[in-house]
Amino acid sequence: MVRIAIFVTILLVVLVYALRRGGGPERAMALILIAMALADQILHLFVPPRFSSIDAGHLAIDIAAAIATLVLALTAHRFWPMPAAVLQIFPLMAHVGKAMEISVHPVAYQTMQVAASWLLPPLLALATWRHLRRLRANGNDRSWRGWSRRSRPTTATR
Repeated sequence: MVRIAIFVTILLVVLVYALRRGGGPERAMALILIAMALADQILHLFVPPRFSSIDAGHLAIDIAAAIATLVLALTAHRFWPMPAAVLQIFPLMAHVGKAMEISVHPVAYQTMQVAASWLLPPLLALATWRHLRRLRANGNDRSWRGWSRRSRPTTATR
């Protein structure tokens, strides 16, 4: 129970920091983490955690978080969302292993689902800090990739 309290405390501090001081991608990741935490709490109101079989509720949360983080990684003008997306995909591997009937002890299955989430708050804190450094150094920090024709470099091939 102490480890959960430590994680929640770290997560809350980082979320407030990212939401108040981060750029668009940092705030988007903070919102993804908030949505995950809320979905997890709502899930546990109705379904007790079980790790002896595939945990469909957590699988749904993990798929949604992985997709959201992958979209963030593809649209943000930052590098850090790529490792964040990988960290969101790791729990899916636990579900795949369990679905393939690989004999996974329930504690190992739970650990595989949860362990990567411990790395997300420090990554988000570092990303927010680096955003602030770029703002101080350059006066601005582009948040999103430009996909319009206007933002693409032009070529002189006419």
